[in-house]
Amino acid sequence: MTLTLPGFDHIRLPGADGVELAAAVGGSGSGTPVVLLHGFPQTHLMWRHVAERLADEHTVICPDLRGYGASDKPAATDPDVYAKRTMAADVVTLAAALGHERFALVGHDRGALVAFRAGLDHPETITHLGILDIVPTLDMWNVLHGASAAVGYHLFLMAQPPGLPETMIANSADAFFGSFLDAWANDPSAMPQEVSAEYLRASAAAVPSVVADYRASAGIDVLHDQADLDAGSQLAMPVTVIQQDWGAQLGYDAAAVWKAWSPDVDHRLTRAGHFMAEEAPDEIAGAIQDLLAR
Repeated sequence: MTLTLPGFDHIRLPGADGVELAAAVGGSGSGTPVVLLHGFPQTHLMWRHVAERLADEHTVICPDLRGYGASDKPAATDPDVYAKRTMAADVVTLAAALGHERFALVGHDRGALVAFRAGLDHPETITHLGILDIVPTLDMWNVLHGASAAVGYHLFLMAQPPGLPETMIANSADAFFGSFLDAWANDPSAMPQEVSAEYLRASAAAVPSVVADYRASAGIDVLHDQADLDAGSQLAMPVTVIQQDWGAQLGYDAAAVWKAWSPDVDHRLTRAGHFMAEEAPDEIAGAIQDLLAR
């Protein structure tokens, strides 16, 4: 049985190009609508604590990204299928189906890459943008170098041509996906056994599409980011970025990276681990509320 957010409706909604997304939808119906996008190797379930805290004042929409969880997993017949541009269009289409032509968007990890692209491609739609624990795709590849890049070995593995990565990961899915749940959490107790089991089940059922999502970030997503950088494009809405101190670990100025993309960025560091929405939900919900008040 798929776990979802208690007290929320679990429905299917249209995305782009005929793809359907599963989403948990709930909240008060007042205030700015907020869409929350999950990361890897997770589903919308990662937002269970934050969504509950936001629901008193906002409509909260938590979809599974295309290729993840209970959402459709189209075959990657061309690079556009899992481009973050396409996945951002999914989110805009889904929100419009619920009657929201403008909404705030917060993403974690892979969902944050989708949110970043949505902010650039749909500035008239995204009112506020929250980013958890990433730098944009182009910058991500630029800051990974030398032995320190080993922390992102999975990025290089899943960037390889179709075939070998999918086979290797499918043959050891629980060990592969479970290794990230173990390594990236500062507080393992924040992810109960039934929740981590749901993440492992959902990820094992989505290996080809998860790999395709990552492969896009080594190809078409880089091209899209570079085109925006060359054009001088920036995020037009208020932006909040919350990260672990990756800049200190990998030797770059994370705040400066984000300032180049956003003239109105609130850059924050957290002591929580990568799964900060589960480890520090009060901190993350509070930061989102601060963002929405700007």
